[in-house]
Parts: sequence; C-alpha cells; structure tokens
Amino acid sequence: MDFYIVLGLDRAATLNEIKRAYKRLARKYHPDINPGDRMAATQFRQIAEAYETLSDPDRRRRYDTTGPTGPEPETFGFEGFDFSVTVSGASASTFGELFADVLKQRSQESEQSAPGRGADLHQSIALNFEHAMRGGQRQIVVTRHEHCRTCSGSGRLEAPERRCLHCHGAGVIKSARGHMVFSKPCAPCRGTGRQVDTRCPDCGGHQTEMRTEALTINIPAGLGDGARIRVPGKGHAGPNGGEYGDLHIAVKVEPHPLFRREGDDLHIVVPIAVHEAALGAKLEVPSIDGKARLRVPPGTQSGQKFRLRERGVPSARDGRRGDLVVEVRLVLPRILDERSKELLREFGRINGEDVRGELETKN
Repeated sequence: MDFYIVLGLDRAATLNEIKRAYKRLARKYHPDINPGDRMAATQFRQIAEAYETLSDPDRRRRYDTTGPTGPEPETFGFEGFDFSVTVSGASASTFGELFADVLKQRSQESEQSAPGRGADLHQSIALNFEHAMRGGQRQIVVTRHEHCRTCSGSGRLEAPERRCLHCHGAGVIKSARGHMVFSKPCAPCRGTGRQVDTRCPDCGGHQTEMRTEALTINIPAGLGDGARIRVPGKGHAGPNGGEYGDLHIAVKVEPHPLFRREGDDLHIVVPIAVHEAALGAKLEVPSIDGKARLRVPPGTQSGQKFRLRERGVPSARDGRRGDLVVEVRLVLPRILDERSKELLREFGRINGEDVRGELETKN
C-alpha cells in the first residue's frame, strides 16, 4: 500500500497539501458518514494511517527510505523508574498488577473507540378492541438519542491546527505506577502532538443529541392484549457511529362490552326468547364485521353454543381467521296479563314432560 497513492499525492507534497488531502478524504470516507459500509471503514483506516505517517517528518523520512512496514501498534513503552517519590503499601504494585492494569486500560480504550449498537427504546400504546382487530396505522411520538447533526456523530469538528493540549505537543502520555513510568501514544492527536479538530459544541463531544420524532406505526390485524411490536432502527443511536437500537412497543387492548377473546376465537352471549328456542328462529348476531346470520334449531336449550366459521379474529401470525362462538341464553318474558299466564298453563298441560326426572333417577 503506497501512502502517497492513498492520499492522492505525489512524493513532493508539502505538509499543508497532506493535511488538505486528509481532510477532504476523511469527510468522504469517515464511518459516521458511511454507517455500516465496511469498505468505507477500511479505506478510512488506510487514509488515517497514511496521514499519521506522512504528516510526521521522522516517520515520513523512514517511510520514504524503507517503504511501508505495516501499521504501528499502540504500545505502552517502559520509560524506566522514578525514585523521586516514596511508595509503599497498595501503591507499591507488583509487575503482575501493573501489566494487568495496562491490558485492562487498552481493552477499555478499544471498546470506547469501537462502534457499538445503540440501546433499545421501549414504549406502550393502548388500542380499542375494534382497532386491534382490524389493524391499520397509529402515530406515536418518541424521544431518543440520535447522531449529532453538527458533527455527524463523530463528536469532533475541524479546527485550525494547534498543539495538542492533552500531551502538550509531546505526542505521548506518561503514567506512573509505583516507581515505574510508562508511556503510550496520545489518542486525541494520534501521537502527532498536533490537533486538527475540536470537540463539537452542540453535543459536547458526546456524539448524540436528544430529538423528538413522530412515527407512523403499522398495526397488524388481530393483535391481542400484551402483544409487542418491534420497529427496527428506531431506538437510540450507537456510540462512535454505531447502528441504532430498536423500538419495542407493548400493546394494551381495551376489553369489549360484548365480545370475549379466546385465542383467535370470539365468544358472545346472545339472549333468546322462549318461543324462539322452542320453535327455532333465524337471528342476527353482532360480529366484528357487522351483523351475522345464525339459525337456531327448534328445541334449543339455554347455554347451547353455535359456531360461525371464520367470523372471529384474523391471526397476527398467518392471517387466518378464527370463529365466532355464540352462546344462547333463554330469557323469560315479564308476564303482565292473564291471557299470557293462561297460555303458559295450557302449554304446561299439553307438554307434561318431567324435566327434573333425571335428577330423581340419579339419587
């Protein structure tokens, strides 16, 4: 890999030309501008590696002399011992403890710089019974973390080149554990000692900002109480340009005054008069699609159930509909005149069947 070709420069390019080329290419291939594009991410790493090498005079001279030697890994260099302070007890760490801390610190820094998936967002909605059965659309408002629009989620903005404030232009950060002194390349300036960007003032370098958004949610037909709807990519933004989490919506379905749901079947209780039960009748019963026709045969008993096929709930899994189960309940009329009473007495004399006879035989 030729670093000059990566940046589109010739070998006589000046430092300012190298910086301009880096800024131009970084705006095009930065992972925050191309989320999920692995090829762009790989190209950006090559661009950053080329810039770090060619912008440093010593590293550029070595590169021009020996050619590319591969990316330089981040190292924690042992600087020696500092006996100007006295340490004892917990401060006097062993070598094992020291290197465990170094490895832990490197792991934490790697996690902090790697893109991560955003947290999921949870919300709930209430639907009336008819809306849940029919399905349709529902608008909700969500407030979530989104990538900062000012810095495109990087947390940094371009700025005039200046000495790095973190390492004071040295390019390395030194740390001590007991008497042992270690150093590592400065992360904010990538070991160059110079900074060409600054913390984004709008997000404070946190890469995200809070935004409120109105979303139109598709409600599948036949949702039951306690169902959940998942909306991909509508959760919180991930760190370091990572992908968004998901939005999970818990559904609360209000009960219906007439229908009771069991699975994909609907149950309803329909009153029936004495003469309709005795002689048979054709009834109109409620359903979620309007009125349905039910034929009641002669001699129907109170509590008897009838099934109307595919007049129930559309399945949220495969769209097939359940049934409407109708239970008839015998309702006696309020007898207000002697003529009605006499007719019932005559009916009893003609139909003198002992309806409680089975109770006596079982005793």
